[in-house]
Order: sequence, then C-alpha cells, then structure tokens
Amino acid sequence: MSTVAEAAAARAGANTQEGVGPETVTFAKALTTAMADAMRADDAVVVFGEDVAKLGGVFRITDGLMAEFGEKRCFDTPLAESGIVGMALGMAMNGMRPIVEMQFDAFAYPAFEQIASHVAKMHNRTRGRVRLPMVIRVPYAGGIGGVEHHCDSSEAYYAHTPGLKVFTPATVADAYRLLREAIASDDPVVFMEPKKLYWSKEAVDLAALRRDFETVSDANRPERANKAEGRAVVVRPGTDATLIAYGPAVPPALAAADAAAAEGRSVEVIDLRTIVPFDDETLVASVRKTGRAVVVAEAQSFASVASEIVARVQERCFHSLAAPVRRVAGFDIPFPPPKLEHWYLPSVDRILDALDDLQWED
Repeated sequence: MSTVAEAAAARAGANTQEGVGPETVTFAKALTTAMADAMRADDAVVVFGEDVAKLGGVFRITDGLMAEFGEKRCFDTPLAESGIVGMALGMAMNGMRPIVEMQFDAFAYPAFEQIASHVAKMHNRTRGRVRLPMVIRVPYAGGIGGVEHHCDSSEAYYAHTPGLKVFTPATVADAYRLLREAIASDDPVVFMEPKKLYWSKEAVDLAALRRDFETVSDANRPERANKAEGRAVVVRPGTDATLIAYGPAVPPALAAADAAAAEGRSVEVIDLRTIVPFDDETLVASVRKTGRAVVVAEAQSFASVASEIVARVQERCFHSLAAPVRRVAGFDIPFPPPKLEHWYLPSVDRILDALDDLQWED
C-alpha cells in the first residue's frame, strides 16, 4: 500500500496529466480527488472531522490530504459532531468553504440541531445576506455488514429540512462531479455517500472532469451542459416500466432491469443523483412513456423520500399510469444485525416482484 506522502504525490502528478483518457478509478478515489482538486483551486476550502487527517478517515476518503495541504487545511477534531458542524458554520459565514465528515450516518444525529436550526436557516434568517458554502459529508446506508448506528439511511431528515441541498451519487464519475459541485455551491450541501459503493470501480476520464471545472470561474460561472445538480439521468433506457432509484439503490435497480430484460420486459432505470433539488421533468417524461413505475430505496418506506417520489409521480402522471406506483424499500424497523441485512435491503427478487405487480395485460 502506498504511503500517505506517495498517495498525495500521485494525486498531484495526476492533476498535471492532460488527455490521459479513461482510467480505472474507485468511488473512494473519485471523492478524494474531488476534494484535493478543489483544495488546490481554492485556499478557502478546508477539510476536518474525526480522524480525517492522520488516519485519512474511517474509509480513507481523506487519505493524503493532510500530507499535501498541511494540518491547517486538513485537521482532526474532537469527537463532537455538533461542535464540528458549528465550527464549519462559523467558518462558512466568514469566507471559508469547509468540508466536514460525519464518520457514519447515525453519528450525525448529535449535529442535527445545528444543521436544522442554523445551517439550513441562516440564509433565510439574514434575508439573503449570509451564504453558507459548506459541505457535510455523510457515509450512509447498508451493505457493508455494519452494526446499529453505522448503516442508517437518514436522507429523509435532511430532504425534509428547507434550506439544505441533498446529493447522493451512485457512480464514480458522479462522485467526483457532484462533490465538486457541492464544494462550489454557495448553499449548504449534505453529501450522502453510499458506503457499499466506496470500493466500486469504473473507467472514467478524470482529466476531462477536471477540465470541466477548471473552465468555470467563480466570477463568471456559466451553466455547464453536463451539470449534475438537480438533473436525474436515464442510466438504462426502456419502454415498459420505470425504476426510479438513487445512491445505493441504483445498482440493484440496474441488476433487476437486466433480469427483467431476460424475461422480455424493457425497463428504464433513472438515477436521481440529487434529492434536493429534485428533477421532476426527467421522471415525468419517463413514466408518461412507460406507464408504470417502481421506486427503489434502502431507507424504510414510511414518510420517506420514496414516499415523496411516489406522490409526485402519481400527481403528475395519473392519467398515464397503467398501475399504481410501487415502492421497494427497507422495512419499518431499525437497521438489522449484519447477518440479517440481506433480508432488509432491496434485492433484485423484491424489485422483480414489484414489477410483476404492475398489472401487465400478458
């Protein structure tokens, strides 16, 4: 394994290579690279949290940042999530662009009062005079055999809180792209990172992704054609039904679409990418075309993001639907022990059962 210094040097060297083309990159490396590139581009970007500096974070997402940028720009904090977010709030109010890591999803709950009462409301409270360009990174959801307090899907809490943006990438390219967009945003972003995807790999052109952001200046920020914020993407086209997913639910949705194709059904898969802002247009166009929809999410279904998606689709596509919109989600229980989580998480079989329940004429 490379040392911290070697990892930092490798990233610095990669940043100078232009036109190297696609390379195999992990989801984790894409996140690390996004933060490093943002830190090189803007001295106001800082990273801090529990064990993020010397250790590089529990999942090593911040590995090498302290070695390259020094302990004034990447540093460890006490085990005090409310204090971490409160400090980031003050720094953002005074011209910095902090990125903080909540070590695990449920570890962020002690900071929720800061997030809901202050981070989300400061812009409105000051009548638009104060912006909060800060990112709260939250490793979330299951699939890693974690225990209670380590595998929550807590996105609904943040999505329900006006004033927050909520991003959740499902691909390596979007991990880089969405994190760079989050850091560049002048509004607070809760950045939900699916833990089980950290070690997934894809061939991506990091040099091309970097160039896309290098052409966008703070003084004159044009609308980028491939901007991900607020834009869902059709990751698999289809004509018979629509699977709507985000974050950790995208891979099983794609696998279910593959299985459905073997049975002669053409299933379209949509990756939301961002929960807030929400892309109604892409979803509506797809469901009006297919006439059937299933929402897939790891979080429990009651009062969830999945519930909101079902309501929005039902309201906007009622006359196009051949069957009620279905949900495949976690059960309304606390996250189960590791050996039982496969029963809890949305599976290909559960998704196929929901598709079969869409009142097919054949």
